Amino acid sequence: MLNSKLSGLAGALLVILLSFSGSAVAALPGDINGKEVPSLAPLVDKTSPAVVNIRTRATVSAPTNPLMEDPFFRRFFGVPEGGQERQREVSSAGSGVIVDAEKGHILTNHHVVNGADDIEIYLKDDRILKATVIGSDEGTDIAVLQIENPENLTQMRLGDSDALRVGDFVLAIGNPFGLRHTVTSGIVSALGRQEVNRNGYSDFIQTDASINPGNSGGALVNLKGELVGINSMIYSQSGGNIGIGFAIPVNIAKSIMEQILEFGEVRRGLLGVSIGDLTAETAEALGIETDTYKGALVQEVFPDSAAEKAGVAPGDVIVEVDGEEISGASDLRNTIGLKRTGDTVKLKVLRDGKMKKFTAVLGSRDNTAAVQAEDIHPRLAGAEFSNYDNTQAYKGKGVQVDSVASGSPAEFAGLEQGDIIVQLNNRNVESVAQLSEFAKDQNVLGIRIVRGTRVLLRVIR
Repeated sequence: MLNSKLSGLAGALLVILLSFSGSAVAALPGDINGKEVPSLAPLVDKTSPAVVNIRTRATVSAPTNPLMEDPFFRRFFGVPEGGQERQREVSSAGSGVIVDAEKGHILTNHHVVNGADDIEIYLKDDRILKATVIGSDEGTDIAVLQIENPENLTQMRLGDSDALRVGDFVLAIGNPFGLRHTVTSGIVSALGRQEVNRNGYSDFIQTDASINPGNSGGALVNLKGELVGINSMIYSQSGGNIGIGFAIPVNIAKSIMEQILEFGEVRRGLLGVSIGDLTAETAEALGIETDTYKGALVQEVFPDSAAEKAGVAPGDVIVEVDGEEISGASDLRNTIGLKRTGDTVKLKVLRDGKMKKFTAVLGSRDNTAAVQAEDIHPRLAGAEFSNYDNTQAYKGKGVQVDSVASGSPAEFAGLEQGDIIVQLNNRNVESVAQLSEFAKDQNVLGIRIVRGTRVLLRVIR
């Protein structure tokens, strides 16, 4: 009884306090010295209708008892071979930006719609529309959606992310934690963040505008009301915002979207080289005269590749691409990977202590042996492969691991540079094309590797 009375008294006091606080705080003036108080409301009113909430549903395999994967236990308990897996439906939410109202095109993140069986678009005017995926690119985390029967939509104008400067004001609009059309503000904290996603192609905008789960695929907007980035990820140890968010520059998103709309896929350019970082030890061992130790060391040039046709040779150090400095191997991979097949690039190369210039026309995966591993299987991301046919180390054909990025899934899986993959799930592998074919839609990869004089088995789940 006493507790209930105290509770009631506390509630009454709270009401009184709220009442007094409401009357004690003066309202903001409508103008100051005859000028209207600055507000971002007109900008928000203009841009937010183009930002949508995306909800997806997908059917996934439910976890099973590991013992049931053992053939002995399956026979003992009478579990039939080839029985259907248990499945369950999962749902998730993200954001997107309408960039073509007439055609119903939406830009969002690949990870927002990846594997979705059903996609619903929630507009600011409370309409719910269906959408399908036109195309998606895991490497840049960009996807393009198509709204079914688009009508009375609002699109956002595309800006120029190359014109952004550190310190520019920006807004982040999205649906964090399912809270539709949430707007936060901040500044551009940094540009050209390439170290954020080692397994993809990244050149992120860093911002302190609050981005949280559900903001993925939403809009980063400048004060002109233009889309300058697609919000993609945050740096956080708790799962919440701590003022470090990352957005994909709209110029990259636009380039990926144009390729998806034109070809139905991304035709990423390839230089056709195996590369490594230039270190002081490497430079000394190879007799490379330099005092900067920046650039990507060319370890191998693949036959018939863009690099070979341009005149690049093993031992060269690529220090610039199109006038932009290359800091290391990952920087070169990222720079080339964000360009498209057929693009012409100008290379500045250190050779025998002298700078040389080359011009290369980037090739495609159809005409070069080198292939990025993330296009084969996500668990192999971070490695580069090429066809192998050299009887000196291994009598037969296979797939050679040309490089493995530090901290990548491929390194975690146990792959090393120089490995020769000869079997995948008990099937002989003689080319990169076969490796890609055999790995497609596989949940478990049993890879047999020749490493020097040893034969190893790596099982990747």
